[in-house]
Amino acid sequence: MYHKLKTALLMILMLSFAVSAQTVKVDTRIPKYKKVAGVSGNANSIGSDTMNNLMTLWLEGFRKYYPTVNIQVEGKGSSTAPPALIEGTAQFGPMSRKMKSKEIDKFEEHYGFKPTTIRTSLDALAVFVNKDNPIDCLSLEQVDAVFSKSRKRGHGEVKTWGDLGLKGDWANKPISIYGRNSASGTYGFFKKHALKKGDYKDEVKEQPGSASVVQGVTEDKYSIGYSGIGYKTSGVKVVPLAKKEGKPCYDGGYENVTGKKYPLARYLYLNIVKYPGRPLDPLVKEFLKFVLSYEGQQIVVKDGYLPLPYEIVQDELKKIN
Repeated sequence: MYHKLKTALLMILMLSFAVSAQTVKVDTRIPKYKKVAGVSGNANSIGSDTMNNLMTLWLEGFRKYYPTVNIQVEGKGSSTAPPALIEGTAQFGPMSRKMKSKEIDKFEEHYGFKPTTIRTSLDALAVFVNKDNPIDCLSLEQVDAVFSKSRKRGHGEVKTWGDLGLKGDWANKPISIYGRNSASGTYGFFKKHALKKGDYKDEVKEQPGSASVVQGVTEDKYSIGYSGIGYKTSGVKVVPLAKKEGKPCYDGGYENVTGKKYPLARYLYLNIVKYPGRPLDPLVKEFLKFVLSYEGQQIVVKDGYLPLPYEIVQDELKKIN
């Protein structure tokens, strides 16, 4: 009876998370996009895999206004964005983490000024388990112990689901771990903010993309993995997280992210080359304005991510005008 009740409660929690994700609304104060004349041509986007779908959907929306525009989107990891901007092979450098100081230094050494970084959306970096997994909360100490051999948060060793408190058939099952490769901004963000810069375990199955992580967790019942929440599917569930052992667990819903309760929230960025005192190329400027428009933020929600608050949009628009 207790097991059935617990399962029912978990199903309600999962359903409420799905409903809350669907009912996220874009702030109506965010300006709607207005078409301008003189926008055409080609551009390249090289960088984050996490933002691959977002960039593609933004491009589809943008081309409704400018059918002759073509932007090639390539997502092999955030670390590929800064070199592409420096070499001039890309006009857009999407990244799921901030640029590192050494990346900024190389950019500035080449151009004589720093990159312009635009916050485009919010993401709850999610810890995924298989949809049949009964676990309903993890602390960052537990997450660290699952993924890292350094265990800088001080938790004891974790090898099985029983070590995380699961009973019955789950108790003695080894945890199968999925993650991203080192070119990924998600890899770097998770390492810094979840593992306190500790080293990943050798047995982490590194995947080339976020979708591969989610697919692995879908097919591997006793597995766990991490990626942007926009890659959530029906085969996995997102585990609510607590900042510390014994503290409340929060899911990656909009209120928890903007209220800074969810511990692995982050911005998703677009980096560009903006020469001081020179107007931006019309294609670049208008694409960024579209991303920061009401329509662009609706696409963010459509892709499973979280829209920017109005005040942040206003700050970012100032950077491109």
